[in-house]
Amino acid sequence: MNFLLVASYPDSLLHFRGALIDALIKKGLTVHVVAPNLVFDSLIASGLKKKGVVVHSVPMQRNGLNPIFDLATFFALLKLMRKIKPKYVLCYTIKPVIYGTLAAAAAKVPQRFALITGLGYAFSGQKQSIGLRTLLRKLLLKLYRFALRFSQGVIFQNPDDQALFQRLGLVCANAGVTVVNGSGVDISHYQQTTLPECVSFLLIARILGDKGVREYVEAARVLKTRYPNLSFKLVGWIDTNPDAVSQQELDSWIESGTIQYLGKVSDIRPIVADSSVFVLPSYREGTPRTVLEAMAMGRPIITTDAPGCRETVVEGENGYLVPIKSVDELVTAMESFIETPSLIKVMGNKSREIAEMKYDVHKVNSVMLKTMGIDE
Repeated sequence: MNFLLVASYPDSLLHFRGALIDALIKKGLTVHVVAPNLVFDSLIASGLKKKGVVVHSVPMQRNGLNPIFDLATFFALLKLMRKIKPKYVLCYTIKPVIYGTLAAAAAKVPQRFALITGLGYAFSGQKQSIGLRTLLRKLLLKLYRFALRFSQGVIFQNPDDQALFQRLGLVCANAGVTVVNGSGVDISHYQQTTLPECVSFLLIARILGDKGVREYVEAARVLKTRYPNLSFKLVGWIDTNPDAVSQQELDSWIESGTIQYLGKVSDIRPIVADSSVFVLPSYREGTPRTVLEAMAMGRPIITTDAPGCRETVVEGENGYLVPIKSVDELVTAMESFIETPSLIKVMGNKSREIAEMKYDVHKVNSVMLKTMGIDE
């Protein structure tokens, strides 16, 4: 029996869905994966093949708006599904959800599921935003509404996204709806580590405005004037997203000494271990995986009171929630750990406890398998 997982970013197949793939294989399913640029001799493809996964590649522009290219994606997925005849298809991220679900319906795949891992650029701006973001939002609303009517189940990673989709009528009344605790985190892989002697802060994210990177840098600039020896680390890369920070702007932050930029890394554990507090001032998330990883490693969290972010923090117990775009309140939250460093260990221990209770990847995947009727 075949199961097809449709993704838009090859790296996510191992990092975000590796444990789910393992769980599916243990259930006796033959797992196929498909993503753009999934080169068959790449490290990602090799890692997937070692698990026993069948690897496929299709043309797909993750952030593009070319309708001809998107049609090519749809027909490539349709051709693949007709060839391998999966019983189950699970699509995640925007284009796979839309075109993968439609292709699965056209190919008459019996069980079709969509995983909403976040709403992306079009939904991250403020309500009064205009221009490209507004046009994208209108287009996506129509595409989601049309595609999701062909899905047997829609899985959300936070209740805010679920409520939004239902309010906008994007989820069909007869489609099953489930909310899971993000992608989960492997708490045995991300183990709690001892804290460094000196207080330091860390942000891991794609270098986008909507991730709150500019607010983090501005807060670091303010705090550097008060505590010159503090370290503010930034890990990530400039994405092909309309909201991406320019290389010139990133270079200016590095040259001024405001942040310590570490680029894109394959294993974040040594960097988290060398940091005291994890910060993510994002405007909106599905559920931020980097936050879950930092929690599992026993780090307190400062993030925003925004969809997908607010679920990770119990205010004052494992960290602090700040308003979106509020540099002043971000500074206040960060300074509380500088002035009272004993909070770091106490809140870090609580983060680990929450990760074990709520975000264990095996618990999350168990709910997903049950939703798809695979554990029956």
